[in-house]
Amino acid sequence: MGGTTPAPLRAVFYSHDAQGLGHFSRNTALAHSLVRELPGLTGRPVTGLLINGVPESDPGNLPEGFDVVTLPSVCKHGRQYDPRRLDLSLDTVTSLRSDIIRTTLTSFAPDLVIVDRHALGIDGELLPALRKLRRKYPQVALVLGMREVLDNPQVAAREWDRVPPAIVRELYDEIWVYGDATVHDLRETGEIPAELHDMVRYQGYLSTGRSTEQLDCDLEKPFLLTTAGGGSDGFDLCLAAARAKVPHGYRQVLVTGPQMPEEQFQQVTEAARKRTLVMRQLPDVAGPLHHAEAAIAMAGYNTVTEVLATTSPALLVPREWPRTEQLIRATGLAKRGAVDLLRQEDLGPKAISEWWHRAVGTRVSREHLALDGLQTVAHSAADIVARCTQQEESLAG
Repeated sequence: MGGTTPAPLRAVFYSHDAQGLGHFSRNTALAHSLVRELPGLTGRPVTGLLINGVPESDPGNLPEGFDVVTLPSVCKHGRQYDPRRLDLSLDTVTSLRSDIIRTTLTSFAPDLVIVDRHALGIDGELLPALRKLRRKYPQVALVLGMREVLDNPQVAAREWDRVPPAIVRELYDEIWVYGDATVHDLRETGEIPAELHDMVRYQGYLSTGRSTEQLDCDLEKPFLLTTAGGGSDGFDLCLAAARAKVPHGYRQVLVTGPQMPEEQFQQVTEAARKRTLVMRQLPDVAGPLHHAEAAIAMAGYNTVTEVLATTSPALLVPREWPRTEQLIRATGLAKRGAVDLLRQEDLGPKAISEWWHRAVGTRVSREHLALDGLQTVAHSAADIVARCTQQEESLAG
């Protein structure tokens, strides 16, 4: 007779998702890593849910054994959240979102929950759900996952004023930072309160270790790639790239992102010069970045981590408002020689054309950075699930 099949390890990833696809994309990459790595580390298969607020998210990119719970969506105007589609107050929408999250978590009974960036969600929508989950399933491992840059210290401090460190310590077991502390350390800059420093575990950038299938690319080579992430704020970059002169012997693949307004997408398409192909989106930008001769991108976390996994030269054109997060990230990496930086005030077709002509035919080594976060997270997940389970069994015994 065969042995008993071990129960799947249940994982949940939450992301609030108001603008762009970055949070959902980061959690999807992490989910793929857990499915790939955890069975060998724990002896258990992995199944799970991604709770998110992105109606445009692509369920076709989910790992096997995962499904999506999509919350009523919100959008951000400046620093203010509003319902994206529902003709209701924000309080009503966040209350509805909170109910869905609470029911999902308590019904699914996860072993591991990883919350992306916002410890309490939008307007505290996570607080009732996480407290109930803690009471009902005290062995659950709760992790707050953070990109390596939050914002300038003053803005970050104002955000932490709304999320008391004492509540973070009550709810979470660890804080995982997806970056390299030698490039940017949230503890040294003051972006994380001192009361939480002992909970911080640096994982490395979520760059290397993707499956071979994720790096496939059907685009005709050689090509140069320009990508604006989700596209909601990438019009200026895309328009400048569309008007730039592509070096002889190459063509440009310009990906605007699915959230670029239709009117702006049409303007970019009409402005495109010969040898520039304008597309709304690709199934996964990791493959094209891996195969591009050179890449231009904004400096959102996910795109940057995929850039760092390659040896292609890269020019980052960070968003500088309403957050300075992208500018801080691009500046830190440029200082380490990993990328080139172009400020918004200098953006234009001429600057892009000149950079392309300098960049094609060159390669960039980024091996001096910690890029193995996907593998490190899997080991961290195995450790924290085992530790939380043992602690609860010890208390129960």
